[in-house]
Amino acid sequence: MRFRFAVLAVAIVPAFSAAAADKLPATGKPAAPYFVSMKNETTNMREGPSADTRIKWVYHRKGLPVEVVASFDAWRRVRDMDGEIGWIHSALLSRERSAVVSGKGEVEIHGSADAASKAVAEAQPGAIGILKGCGPAACRVRFNGAEGWIERSRLWGVHAGEDF
Repeated sequence: MRFRFAVLAVAIVPAFSAAAADKLPATGKPAAPYFVSMKNETTNMREGPSADTRIKWVYHRKGLPVEVVASFDAWRRVRDMDGEIGWIHSALLSRERSAVVSGKGEVEIHGSADAASKAVAEAQPGAIGILKGCGPAACRVRFNGAEGWIERSRLWGVHAGEDF
């Protein structure tokens, strides 16, 4: 009877560990996908997780959000808002959350999360702001000179249903 129990315990432990690994890797960082931003004015996206691989894109926008979809050593496989996928060294990425105004036309920045609240400013598509928090319908974003709430559907850099 002891032998059967030992075999069963060995079979259950690896299954539990694999499930836990999907939620929080050994690094202690959240499991992919998650958003980060670029630390520098110039950042190279590479074809593979090595400085020896070909540069695929050169970004010239500090704070630009990218979505981490995988990790390998100190490299992060990321997707940008246009769907391009490549590798960026983790030293070039920041955990500070940012978002890009998406869609066509200006978007109003409101004084509260209520879309009926007074607009305090406007943001152009492509504007990058620092995410301060998100609720179900809107996110609080800080731009140079303005801070307020923008409709979630007009931002790229936050997952659906993600509240913080």
